[in-house]
Amino acid sequence: MLQIGRVFFVLSSLLVLLVSTKVIAQNNWQDTSFVERAFIHVALRNEYSAGKKPLVKWQQPIKIWIQHKVGDQALHDELADAHIKHLNQIIGHPIYRVQTRQEANIVWIFTQQKNWGEDVEREMGKESAKHMFGAVCQAGYKTNPKTHEIISATVVIPVDQARSHGKLVACIVEEITQTLGLPNDSEFAYPSIFNDKTPEDLLSPLDVVLLKLLYEPELKTGMTESQARPVLRKLIKQYQQKGLQALKESQSSPLYQWFR
Repeated sequence: MLQIGRVFFVLSSLLVLLVSTKVIAQNNWQDTSFVERAFIHVALRNEYSAGKKPLVKWQQPIKIWIQHKVGDQALHDELADAHIKHLNQIIGHPIYRVQTRQEANIVWIFTQQKNWGEDVEREMGKESAKHMFGAVCQAGYKTNPKTHEIISATVVIPVDQARSHGKLVACIVEEITQTLGLPNDSEFAYPSIFNDKTPEDLLSPLDVVLLKLLYEPELKTGMTESQARPVLRKLIKQYQQKGLQALKESQSSPLYQWFR
């Protein structure tokens, strides 16, 4: 009986520790130093190249054209539209779909795995095709080398491959979000779509904060890490004082309602 009691005590203690750790992680978006570090690693680094990068984001309206090379077009449109609407609400920057490729500055392709490599190479170039190994879907953007503003982007999702990994929604959410100017996956962001260890496929409260920060007018394209840090600290402090409702905003997506 004593041994059973001890085992129960140990298991109970472990459960409390695990729950407490999860709660702390879920509230990382309220930790000013954590948010600052997460932003630096997600916005000013790039998973495909080493070293520090200047801050990039869109200045012009973001116009998305979607090409369907597979079935279930209505479903894919509904998922994409829901997330685009949510992003528009968060960043306060125009982002919407257009009817023709000529109007667009983002080309978004739903394709098949057998055509994935061809689509990536044609739309994004041979260098991007080198990064396909181990990936489920892919996106990339181009910037003006002088102003560091994003001028175009591409998203390619091989639907059959994404579904086989249970990652169709994750691909839709992460790839288009990264093309807004948050290019890096980092262990310093958690829970976040920019961390592969995060179990959730939808935007977390931390992701909402990172997106809002990126599109603050005080954070300018081309800023270096040393230039961005004092501005970040000021903005994050203001968010705290105003009581930013990041949790509520993360759960306001129609996608969140579908999967809860």
